[in-house]
Amino acid sequence: EKDLEAEKINAQVTGRQKHMWSIYQKMVTRGREFNDIYDLVGIRVLVDDVRDCYAVLGSIHARWNPIPGRFKDYIAMPKFNLYQSLHTTVIGPNGKAVEIQIRTHEMHRRAEYGIAAHWKYKLGSSANRRSDSPDMLWLKQLHDWQQETSDVGEFLDALRYDLRTPEVFVFTPKGSVIALPQGATPIDFAYAVHTEVGNRCVGAKVNGKLVSLEAPLSNGDVIEIVTNKGENASPSRDWLNFVKSQRARSKIKAWFSRERREEAIEAGRESMARQMRKTGLPIAKILAGQTLLQIAHEMNYPDIDSLYAAVGDGHVSSESVVEKVEHAIATDDATEFANLEIPTLTQVKKLEKRSVSGIIVEGVDDVLV
Repeated sequence: EKDLEAEKINAQVTGRQKHMWSIYQKMVTRGREFNDIYDLVGIRVLVDDVRDCYAVLGSIHARWNPIPGRFKDYIAMPKFNLYQSLHTTVIGPNGKAVEIQIRTHEMHRRAEYGIAAHWKYKLGSSANRRSDSPDMLWLKQLHDWQQETSDVGEFLDALRYDLRTPEVFVFTPKGSVIALPQGATPIDFAYAVHTEVGNRCVGAKVNGKLVSLEAPLSNGDVIEIVTNKGENASPSRDWLNFVKSQRARSKIKAWFSRERREEAIEAGRESMARQMRKTGLPIAKILAGQTLLQIAHEMNYPDIDSLYAAVGDGHVSSESVVEKVEHAIATDDATEFANLEIPTLTQVKKLEKRSVSGIIVEGVDDVLV
């Protein structure tokens, strides 16, 4: 604290002891002995801005020797859940290892209470609710995953995997940093850049050298993706065997699911058209009207394409759907006939009087023109 005061850094310094259960969990999950756990005692330093975080780090390393390999910069490269902080472990007083975390008050609030509470705190500022802010992009990514993963259990398992798995940090050719799960491949990188880049990926260069799409990436690698610009560019099912990130996996599955759906829609449409021709139904009239949409809703499908897809996948027979169409058309015709107005005797006589001065059609009686 005296060093920070001397450097005129406004900081709040607190100490913490690691709970025994937490120590035990780390020993079990990481396979370490008690003497290999460095963060039994920790110090947390909270400052006002990011610049002060690095100033505090320099001051700490100037006083105590850091342990090599124990420094992590989660400010420059946040974790998947947007956690940000500087972590360093130094040889402190009496030769004991001490872990130090350095972060801003805003980062600390997010780490302690979660991203939802962080939004709640900042709700008063419209500038912090922009759709392109990092936390909103993170939420959008989660939403996309949830929409593309039909199995809730699979979604939660994948989310836990991405949160717990160690990360590697790689770079785009323009120098942007992208965090990926450890063991990630160029395919994971391509989908992290953009969905279309992933779908069109045909090759990759790592640090200027061509590599296979299955090659694991390492920290600091510069990745360049080679894409196919043609209309028939598409991902491969084999990619699902080696991709590591949930984003890549869900995007690949979504592409094939969409492709299967389009094929099913086309097959269902053709099957129903054949069945309508067999029964002599007016196909053009039916397709132009609302009959099919009404039947789709009756069968709990949101639209006609979903009904076609169900027929194409074999979940519903075209015969049963066309039978419903026939019944609906017959009901509509009966209703239309019932609604016809039958003229009264007075109306008929008026028409007869009006026809006296009309046009006479030779050879045909009682015809009004």
